[in-house]
Amino acid sequence: MTTSTNMRPLEPGQEKHIPRVLISAGSSSSGKTTVTIGLLAALSKAGYKVQPFKVGLDYIDPSYYSEITGRRARNIDGYLMDEERVRDVFLHGCEVDGEADIAIIEGVRGLYEGLESLSDIGSTAQIAKILNCAVILVLNARSITRSAAAIVSGFKAFDPQVKIAGVILNNIGGQRHAMKAKEAIEHYTGVPVIGIIHRNNEMMISMRHLGLVPAIEERRRSADFDARIDTIRDVISEGVDIDRVLDIARQAAPLPRPSSTIFVPRSVAEKPVIGIALDEAFNFYYHDNLELLELAGAELRYFSPVHDIHLPDVDGIYIGGGYPELFAAELEANVSMRGDIKAASEAGLPIYGECGGLMYLTEKITTGVKGKGAYHMAEMPESTHEMVGALPGHTFMGHKRVVSYNIGSLALDTVIGKTGKNFRAHEFHHSEVTELPSDAKFAIKLSRGTGIIDGWDGLTVNNTLGCYAHLVASSYEEFARSFVDFVREREE
Repeated sequence: MTTSTNMRPLEPGQEKHIPRVLISAGSSSSGKTTVTIGLLAALSKAGYKVQPFKVGLDYIDPSYYSEITGRRARNIDGYLMDEERVRDVFLHGCEVDGEADIAIIEGVRGLYEGLESLSDIGSTAQIAKILNCAVILVLNARSITRSAAAIVSGFKAFDPQVKIAGVILNNIGGQRHAMKAKEAIEHYTGVPVIGIIHRNNEMMISMRHLGLVPAIEERRRSADFDARIDTIRDVISEGVDIDRVLDIARQAAPLPRPSSTIFVPRSVAEKPVIGIALDEAFNFYYHDNLELLELAGAELRYFSPVHDIHLPDVDGIYIGGGYPELFAAELEANVSMRGDIKAASEAGLPIYGECGGLMYLTEKITTGVKGKGAYHMAEMPESTHEMVGALPGHTFMGHKRVVSYNIGSLALDTVIGKTGKNFRAHEFHHSEVTELPSDAKFAIKLSRGTGIIDGWDGLTVNNTLGCYAHLVASSYEEFARSFVDFVREREE
């Protein structure tokens, strides 16, 4: 972990009481995201200021949470962040948009899934212990009754430091099914069943290869977006004892503040303008990354590579991840925007592209490659589209699926830091960059992860950098300050 010099010390011993509860599950696809959406919507409708969090590295679920609550959802991760930084991000999130009444934290995968088989690092359970909050376990109870008690008993006994304070039964059939499962769980484990959710196809949210369809896209393309969220809210409100959820959250003890915070504004003589690509194609941004760029002295100016004709007047560009492959035709058709970005790159403007941003900056994208397995989908016909061409290479969508933490070291001075700086990040993609020239230059050497080729990431030309690594600025604290300083120094 790096230590930033841009941290404000706090008074030792300060504590903060934030009602909080963590929503977890026995495994992925148990329904915890839908339950979380419903709880956030129900509590918000009831007038509570609800601060949402997501354990782990996920852009899409938090996009719904921000949309529903009107507050910026935050990500916390016990592998990328130490305990002090987890508390820092948590408490900052609960305070920066106005004091939250309650925090709802959604876990990742199963409660105990993490980086390793014999430790809780990177798991939801680790976050429950760091934030000292109780867990509500969402259990997929389809076709089980008494066995549900055995599952809850096992989860309860596995780590006595994790307090499972309630169970929500999902995918329940009829009343007899609900009664038998509830009675068994409460009799054998002593854990109360505080919710029973019956099977309901109207609770479904649109999915694709990286998970849910992002909220920004779903709202634009679906006239019934709000109606579907309302349906989920109503089902959860009817099936879950919301007062019990509030009681569990209020029982959380005061949380010690960290000794310092990274969320400190920096005074700069002139604010460089950093353009942020934001639309249906590019919307994978951690709110901490954007906020910390502003706190480091940047002015953020948003633009759309899909819809805007020209690049706005900016001193640097940040193109985040997303789904450029699904909007490749629209991106290709916007010739003027592609031309502006390529010209800016050739002129030396600092440009940083993460994953989807990297793909857009290459010469072309081929989607829906035949014979490449499960990734070939009806929504992605086989076709090749011209992209910006600021970076060499041809991006292919195919069977290759990379989901991993990564660890990198900068081999060159770049917009995200100077030579020798180390980071922990993550990558999540179904694409690969091919047809690279023999003299292609890379700025990042990975000791963990896949990257672009042979353990290298960070393809670079001039001051343009594209990588598969997704950086988390609250973990890699060099990101925001380095980005702003690099842009300012070029302007000088």
